[in-house]
This record gives sequence, C-alpha cells and structure tokens, in this order.
Amino acid sequence: MKNLVLLLVVIFGAMTLKAQETFFPTKEGTVLIYKSFDKKDKLSSQMKYTIKKVNINGSDMDITYLCESLDNKENLVFREEITIHQKGDVLYFDMGNFVNKSAFQQDGEIPAEVEVKGNNMQIPLNPQPGQALPDASVEMAMKMGFVNMKIAANVTNRKVEAIEDISVPAGNFKCYKFSGDINSVVLGIKVKASSIEWFAKGVGTVKSESYDKNGKLDSHTELVSISN
Repeated sequence: MKNLVLLLVVIFGAMTLKAQETFFPTKEGTVLIYKSFDKKDKLSSQMKYTIKKVNINGSDMDITYLCESLDNKENLVFREEITIHQKGDVLYFDMGNFVNKSAFQQDGEIPAEVEVKGNNMQIPLNPQPGQALPDASVEMAMKMGFVNMKIAANVTNRKVEAIEDISVPAGNFKCYKFSGDINSVVLGIKVKASSIEWFAKGVGTVKSESYDKNGKLDSHTELVSISN
C-alpha cells in the first residue's frame, strides 16, 4: 500500500511539473552563455548564467542564477545572484535585474546608498499569440557624495506576438515571441526604444533584439551555448 501511494505521488508530481513547464532550465549547474552585438554586428559583451539553486514548492518555484557580465575581451565587469520566481502559472522577474549596476560602480564596488524600486515583469507559462501583458517598471537612484544619479525605465505595450522557430549558435528552438516598448531616463536623458525577445520552454531567452526610436536595430543578443 505504501509503495502504491509513493508511486502515485511520484506520478502526480511529474505530471504537475510537466503541466507547469517553465521557460527556464530547472537543473542546478546548468550554464547558459550569451553574446551581445552592436548595430554593426560587432561583439560588445557576453553574459554567463549558472543555475545555483532551485526550490520547488508545489506549483511554485524559485530559480537562482549566478549572473556574470563580461566585456568583449571576456574580462569580468560584474557578478551577482538573481532569482526568478514562478507562482502558479506566472513567472515574475525583478526589474532591478535589468539595470546595469556596473554603471554605478566606484573603484569596483557599488555604493551602499543605492535604492531600487519598481514592480515585477510577468510572463505567463502558457502565453497565447495576441495576448497583452502587464506593464513593468524600475527606478534606481544612487547618492555619491553631493551627486544624485537616477536611472528609470518603463516597459509598456507588452504583447505575445507569435510562436516561431529560431536558430542560434546553441541550436534550434521553438520560441514564444514577446515585444514591448521601453521608455527610459538615464541621468536626465530620455530614451525611447523597443525590444523583441524569444523565449523557449526549458531554456529561457534564446534571442533578443533592441530597436531605437526610429525602429532601426540597435543591438541583439543570442544564446551561444547551454550545458549541464
């Protein structure tokens, strides 16, 4: 009887995880490497994400990554941990993770007087083409002596565009295509842009493109490898 109960629990658990398949790897130790290119298709930076810890509680899950940003010569720019939260059938991203904190560094360290506020970016686990998604925003302020610095960004008009097959150096993937408009303020300068991102189940971001206010490609990023 105990063996039967245990078997039913394992089967039910496997069915639940499959039904709630997320957009990211769930195996600790998985490493994803991305390369970013400027509008002239010149390598500008690299990102390395290593899954450090996965906590699963029913249909909820936390995935913690070690994020390492490298320049085009593979020199470390900054390193930090970020966590993505899955609650039910929705993923939540802390918008503070989208701000390049290296811009606030002083002598290799980020000052203690840094305040980040905003809301989480949401992605449904079962998106449908044409579906509108909630807006997201972030604001980061830093005080350095008598100087105040601020970076703010609002992501609006978010939408699920389509389901497409995408090829990148890491392989071929069936992806959900997301779009959105980005209005940001960096040190008092207003910048308008838009973005397109392709997400694959069990992988995460496969490819992304950023466009300027005139709709011209400004930069793009692609997954170059994924390993366990």
